[in-house]
Amino acid sequence: MNTASANSNRYDDQDQAEAWVARLNAPDSDTHDREAFERWLAQSPANARDYREVEQIHLLSAQLGDDDLLRAAARAARRDSAATRRRFHPWLAPGAAIAATLAVAIGVAAWIQRAPPVQTDRYVTAIGEQRTIALSDGTTLLLDTHSAVTTRFDRDSRTVEVAQGRVQFAVGRDSGNRRGPRPFLVKAGGGTIRDIGTTFQVSRDGGAVDVGLIEGEVEVAVGGAGATRVTSTLAPGEQVRIESGGTLAPKRPLDLAVAQAWPRGDLVFKNRRLDQLLDEMNRYSKTQLRLEQPALGALKVSGVFHIDDQEALLAALERGWALQARRVGEHEIVLQTARQ
Repeated sequence: MNTASANSNRYDDQDQAEAWVARLNAPDSDTHDREAFERWLAQSPANARDYREVEQIHLLSAQLGDDDLLRAAARAARRDSAATRRRFHPWLAPGAAIAATLAVAIGVAAWIQRAPPVQTDRYVTAIGEQRTIALSDGTTLLLDTHSAVTTRFDRDSRTVEVAQGRVQFAVGRDSGNRRGPRPFLVKAGGGTIRDIGTTFQVSRDGGAVDVGLIEGEVEVAVGGAGATRVTSTLAPGEQVRIESGGTLAPKRPLDLAVAQAWPRGDLVFKNRRLDQLLDEMNRYSKTQLRLEQPALGALKVSGVFHIDDQEALLAALERGWALQARRVGEHEIVLQTARQ
């Protein structure tokens, strides 16, 4: 690829990043936009880098509105952008030219006001993987198997978007921020969780989201931006579901022993259905457990099972529930009633 072609592709990528900044900041931006944005980010590491650069330019240029001198510099930079592209870089893409000319105005702003950069990062786990992430504000995230989150920290707020899976949050004090602790928000599905000094868990399966509080306090909200805003404040040992349609279900008790077990790698089941147990275990393994007769799913099971010890689970089911395991493929095991 020649230099002109490479540069053209680079600026095409920047145009996409600029389009995402504009879309996500639009008043009518919704969860579908966020999901599409997550897919675009995952396509290439360069996309996340381009988005961070363009978002920083967007943030800094927005700050020019309060100063007459800076507004004049921005206007002059915009007037010169078209002439600059024609005179020196006929192949320069419009988005890149806008970014370049905004940088002129930002250079004027730099000595007046220095704003911290917007920091956007994405974290994922594979099937069977659990991962602990330490963020710059002192917050710790524990990502369960097959989970994905995007963090966005700027001068005014800390936001985490849960795209899929299950995450435990231990929110930091943000003591390194000179202006004091910034609000900590978690967005998942159609809801927003506002931290009030807490340890809590968010689980997203498709459109539905479950929020469970281990300690502290959180406010869970749905609606807003033209719709009726509904909130629910959780106390330790409570949980609430955000339905896929964006409504908030009534609060219900949270079994703390169960909630605190999965971060240790254990699944605690107390008189639960067998099909629910298999669904949970299957989240941690590429080898899936199936029931030959669906009616077996109603069997009640109690016990503590380690997430990466499928063999121990099968042995327990054979001894305690008279089931027999039969491998039918490289990644599939069928459970059936033991033959007499």
